[in-house]
Amino acid sequence: MQMSGKFLIDTNIVISLFAGDSKVQRQIRIAKEVFLPSVVLGELYFGAYKSGRVKKNLERIDEFAVSNSVIVCDTDTAKEYGDIKNALRIKGRPIPENDIWIAAIARQYGLVLATRDPHFNEIDNLTAVRW
Repeated sequence: MQMSGKFLIDTNIVISLFAGDSKVQRQIRIAKEVFLPSVVLGELYFGAYKSGRVKKNLERIDEFAVSNSVIVCDTDTAKEYGDIKNALRIKGRPIPENDIWIAAIARQYGLVLATRDPHFNEIDNLTAVRW
């Protein structure tokens, strides 16, 4: 498996980073580049709004967002999404909608997805690593 050193990070990786996970911190330090999908930001903001410390969590996410490269969805992302969702439908292996969007961004930009969710293994032409 050839790795570009360029990673897209999943929500669970950001949460682990916020929790001070040393393995994730080390991986982020040695990565050439790290990108954040806008979909992950949405999941993080949702988590903040339903938390007991809304203001503090929103501020942390805002700070994280401005200090990272955020990738948004566009027409090419939508095409990847449709292809991935259809392939999963054919396999009979659906995964959460937001994760399909995250995978679509990773495939679109040729990024390695850093995640802790094994269901990404169901997606063809996606390189995912466990951090």
